[in-house]
Amino acid sequence: VQLQAYGGGLVQTGGSLRLSCAASGSFFSISNMGWYRQAPGKQREWIATITSGGSTTYADSVKGRLTISRDNAKNTVYLQMDSLKPEDTAVYSCRVWLVTGKNIWGQGTLVTVSS
Repeated sequence: VQLQAYGGGLVQTGGSLRLSCAASGSFFSISNMGWYRQAPGKQREWIATITSGGSTTYADSVKGRLTISRDNAKNTVYLQMDSLKPEDTAVYSCRVWLVTGKNIWGQGTLVTVSS
């Protein structure tokens, strides 16, 4: 299984970005999908998770500004980021859990929010 994340870039404070992460290859069905981020000099933190049924949970730091969604037919998870702040600057990575219990990390994509 390979995960390809894209959509990062440079954006001004208050702007928006949409990240995508697509799973490809041969694998069993995906259960949960999630996004994490790691800011410079900080530990990686969990941002949001979405179940196969579409239920979502968010970290308090992003609730109301970031929205996770998925397209099961495309094995893709999205992260819509609005009202971005400089403290949202980080490398964003996706993670998926297979129904077998195995989880896979995708490569990160850099988001930079300028003040």
